[in-house]
Amino acid sequence: MSKPLVLMFGLPFTCCTTQEAGTLIIKAAKEKQKCLVVTPNVDHLVQMADDLEMRKVFQQARFCFADGMPLVWFSRLIRAPLPGRVTGADLLPEIAEQASTCGISVYFLGGLPGVAEAASIKLQERFPGLKVAGVYCPPFGFEHDQAECAKIVAKVNQSGADILFVGVGAPKQEKWSVAHMDQLEVGPILGVGASFDFASGMIKRAPVVFQKLGAEWFWRMMKEPGRLWKRYLLRDSRFVLIAFQEWMRIRSE
Repeated sequence: MSKPLVLMFGLPFTCCTTQEAGTLIIKAAKEKQKCLVVTPNVDHLVQMADDLEMRKVFQQARFCFADGMPLVWFSRLIRAPLPGRVTGADLLPEIAEQASTCGISVYFLGGLPGVAEAASIKLQERFPGLKVAGVYCPPFGFEHDQAECAKIVAKVNQSGADILFVGVGAPKQEKWSVAHMDQLEVGPILGVGASFDFASGMIKRAPVVFQKLGAEWFWRMMKEPGRLWKRYLLRDSRFVLIAFQEWMRIRSE
């Protein structure tokens, strides 16, 4: 059930829909395949331009899905069109729904206090068969505390979870996952960013029209201007140059 890949920005994006992505991950969980799942967006690609460790981590992922309409538009520009976005916010409930029908268990790691637990409860209400193996909100700076990291690994392993959702923000969640992958006894490990906030209802997601227009970032910035304006208006503006350089590279091949 392999899917074609679209190579761009140094990453192999799997060409599939959200439902198909969920099916791929559930299949990997059933087969006990330990692997990293990433959903790069514009901000991630901009960060990778300066963070070589982050780029290396994302390149190690078993599944790489495009989270962001600019990436989908770029794939069309190079005539290797992706069918659409596969966001962490959509992938979390999709996997929860599919897992609820086949006995696959999940673990929620991250989020602010109470958010991951609220997300797990909401998803269990939507999908009654969902098995939540555990929920844990690590303290701030946990990634630098060896004892805390060992505690987290032990909690996840003792839970017997098949899939691990890590929602502590990129690239921390991906770097931590790769650093501890050999110790974790799970299948797929997904960095899901703010998906717990959306699933719990703590933060309202942008209307569908904003999502389809590729303007979800604008909605989020308007909701949290103090925290996000620099990211979206300053840092992520570099993507225009990055995309142009990638387009020129592909044309020259």
